Amino acid sequence: MDLPVMPPVKPMLAKSVARIPPGMQYEAKWDGFRAIVFRDGAEVELGSRTGKPLTRYFPELVEALKQRVPERCVLDGEIVIARDGRLDFDALTERIHPADSRVRTLAERTPASFVAFDLLALADESLLDVVLSDRRALLARALSDVTAPVHLAPATTDPAVAGRWFEQYEGAGLDGVIAKPLASPYLQDQRAMYKIKHERTADVVVAGYRFHKSGPVVGSLLLGLYDGQGVLQHVGVSAAFAMKRRAELVEELEPLRMDDVSGHPWAAWAEEAAHETARLPGAPSRWSGRKDLSWVPLRPERVCEVAYDHMENGARFRHTARFRRWRPDRTPETCTYAQLEEPVRYDLDAILGG
Repeated sequence: MDLPVMPPVKPMLAKSVARIPPGMQYEAKWDGFRAIVFRDGAEVELGSRTGKPLTRYFPELVEALKQRVPERCVLDGEIVIARDGRLDFDALTERIHPADSRVRTLAERTPASFVAFDLLALADESLLDVVLSDRRALLARALSDVTAPVHLAPATTDPAVAGRWFEQYEGAGLDGVIAKPLASPYLQDQRAMYKIKHERTADVVVAGYRFHKSGPVVGSLLLGLYDGQGVLQHVGVSAAFAMKRRAELVEELEPLRMDDVSGHPWAAWAEEAAHETARLPGAPSRWSGRKDLSWVPLRPERVCEVAYDHMENGARFRHTARFRRWRPDRTPETCTYAQLEEPVRYDLDAILGG
């Protein structure tokens, strides 16, 4: 492979803002795997955000890209999987599997798509120093006749359109809106773009915690919600605390600490088979590797309010929730999935087809 921009490339990043800023290019924020596509003739490589290759996990995309994108190019975009008209991040994570046979089976069962939103090189020219407005024009021209499973991400300079996308596209599993300065070159590994994400709040049960990697202070609180059968399901964690607050939380939660986990709703967390029928903390994961997933069980009696962006498959928080306050006025039994706001469904095909 001999391209004007060679792997690894660290993607340009975005910082969170509360509102859609004016005077920029706007795109939907895709909920998938960020990927840089390098194509040089018959050679195709998919680079991840960390620089590690994703190529072996998506063989169907490699073949599709060979047929649909310029012979020599470098594209920035997102690998996604769609099911029933919306993005499915769970299906995407299943693709990161050590067994080649499993990867190929899933490639047939749940094929991935690639949504391109930037062009970093074309033919023998690097476009890293070219401003976004010109890169977008070149990208639109290069992918003008592209067909599924490769897509050109919709973009607009109208903030009113971006506002409608923000409200509607969540129903298709998208994550918000990205705003990009039109005069910006491609700035690797810099937060030079802006992301506007949905934020909601929920009252959840604190049923345990993990220690911080630095020592015996709280690293993250383990959060639960009761389902329709009265079972406390693990829905995620809250982890952003100042170090002083982490130490205070250990003392604050000590009266709830359980020496015997057998009476805890998540007592079966260490049994791998149990994770097939319930959402429990410490589930085996190819992402966690050798990471210590042990946790301290607490009597599930305290309720806190957290902020979250959206739910993954309606079951758990897609990202780490943000602690807002304790809710002594709420009882754990009232913390159910029923309180969560469901976005109005929106057909993903209507986005990619547009």
